[in-house]
Amino acid sequence: MTSEALLGDRNPRKTHSRREEDVCTLDDYSQERGPTVTFSNLHYCVQESRFCRRKGPVKSILKDVSGVMRPGMNAIMGATGSGKTSLLDVIAGRKDPAGLRQGSVRVDGRLVTSDLRLSSAYVVQDDILMGTLTVRESLLFSANLRLDPGRHSAAEKRSRVLAIIDDLGLADCADTKIGTEFLRGVSGGERKRCSIGMELIPSPSLLFLDEPTTGLDSNTANCIIGLLHKLSRRGKTVIFSIHQPRFSIFRHFDHLTLMHKGEVVYAGVADRALQYFTNLGETLVHNDVFLSFFFFFLASTQCFASGFQIEPLDNPADFFMDVTNGEAQSSVEEINTADCKNILAVKYYQSQLCRDTLHELDRIEHHIADGIMAQHKTDDYATSFLYQMRVVCGRTVLNTLRNPQTSYAQLALNIFFAILVGLIYYQMPLTLPEALQNRSGAFFFLIINMVFGNLSAVELFINERVIFLHENSSGYYRTSVYFLSKIFADLIPNRIVPIFLFSAIAYYMMGLKPAFAAFLCFTLTMSLVSLAGVSLAFLVSASVSSFAMANILIALPFVFMMVFGGYLVNLNAMLSWLSWLKWISIFRYGLNAAFINEMAGQMFYSNTSIIPGELFLRNQDIDYSTWGFWQNQVALLGIILVCMFLAYVQLRRINRWK
Repeated sequence: MTSEALLGDRNPRKTHSRREEDVCTLDDYSQERGPTVTFSNLHYCVQESRFCRRKGPVKSILKDVSGVMRPGMNAIMGATGSGKTSLLDVIAGRKDPAGLRQGSVRVDGRLVTSDLRLSSAYVVQDDILMGTLTVRESLLFSANLRLDPGRHSAAEKRSRVLAIIDDLGLADCADTKIGTEFLRGVSGGERKRCSIGMELIPSPSLLFLDEPTTGLDSNTANCIIGLLHKLSRRGKTVIFSIHQPRFSIFRHFDHLTLMHKGEVVYAGVADRALQYFTNLGETLVHNDVFLSFFFFFLASTQCFASGFQIEPLDNPADFFMDVTNGEAQSSVEEINTADCKNILAVKYYQSQLCRDTLHELDRIEHHIADGIMAQHKTDDYATSFLYQMRVVCGRTVLNTLRNPQTSYAQLALNIFFAILVGLIYYQMPLTLPEALQNRSGAFFFLIINMVFGNLSAVELFINERVIFLHENSSGYYRTSVYFLSKIFADLIPNRIVPIFLFSAIAYYMMGLKPAFAAFLCFTLTMSLVSLAGVSLAFLVSASVSSFAMANILIALPFVFMMVFGGYLVNLNAMLSWLSWLKWISIFRYGLNAAFINEMAGQMFYSNTSIIPGELFLRNQDIDYSTWGFWQNQVALLGIILVCMFLAYVQLRRINRWK
């Protein structure tokens, strides 16, 4: 089966050449003009947390921020910590709405909700891609999940992928894997273009990017911005944050929003920003006596005596950073940093630029009040549940096949322990007391191996946490689809199949009850014990984001379950307030089932007598009836279902707000 088939394309291409009917360009999918984004009086705060305290002080991130962004290149620029990324995320609907204390964001007059995350495109700063897939397969994965199969045939999806590959200049690396820490892949610029391409698949008219040039060399960064500029000239609204671009990048900007300490210090045409700061302070507001006196006092301190002056051959973007950081010089002397940082925002709020922006916002609000702009709701997902299952499971299988280290290690570990246990307890006799002692030790060792041998499952959701959050938030697939894909395409082949091999080797090497039905019951018990351990690992993995913390949290319950499993401590002699722990012990149910399966109907011999295995079970207070055996299996199944359900709940509860 090819990778295209695994990723959901039922009619994969046999060659990479285009058929005549498939030829198209990205322009064919970019006819819709981008929307106008407006935001007014944004006050965004976060609740800081403190150790041993539920809540800390409230920190203001954005303070009374307003603006209008139209189709074209809209840059949000500022120093680190200026609030530019927070503003981008609030506009894109990717911040917790509880933190927005005041203000609103609208797209073509429609109030922004979390639905905007599904109808627009957002490219994160760190490229979030599945490293084992190729560039073509990554784009095809996005196409299969984000394009309605009822409206777009498989050929149309492939055609769009080819168009994006050509348009982004990815033809040379289209069949190269993205790359992992163990696998060399594409370059940083190619990864960034692939990330952008995946978001361009549904042809969004609104595109958000968080610092798209971070970590790239100057030439690659210039190519990325050139690509965005080309997209903006096709009618798209491109909004992005950026730190300190070179001039060849800055000249592509249509609109510039300059942030400092959560406030806007300039918002307007990018080409006029230099003139604005050069003239800043030369003209005062005279229509208000108090303001005139206020700015006259500032001028007397030479803070804004005659505006900021850019040095010859200086980059305007660097100049703006110097202005906001208080390092720029006026035509007279160096600016007083302590006085000038906050007055930049005050000066902007008193400027004609700000008045024009507020007037435009009022005009849009007036149209909304007249009912010209109506609210509408977008569909949550482009594809059905079953279609998503097929595509996501296909990618999971493909990822496993191309990154088989974990599967091989799991299989090798089971074979090794099966042979080790088989050699240690090889052909156990039926003579007492060796028979009971060896079987008790063997079963305890087997249960420990089944439980602790699956600790690798604790990293499953942690390793792909960032990918899951990004794709789920962007509307690729449902949380339930991702969770079930891990069960069907990862849990069953990696956890169940090796258990059958383990049981077949260990069971007959140890010389346990020869009946085939007993072997099947033994295999079932080992499988359920293994799955119970995996399900608990899944729950921990879905609950925390740190692998170190996950190891601590998974070790504690396993140790308690082992102690209260009935082998190390007599459960009847325990304190009553601790004895309840035996009911949640995987070890207890696994050991009881293994003992019943082996001892019931088995005869053991001493020098003078024959002792039935039921006597041992009776002394251990184990119900060895048919129902007694199966109630242990039901209990293990119950632990599996409860832990899996809680793991799914934890996945849904993961904080998706940045």
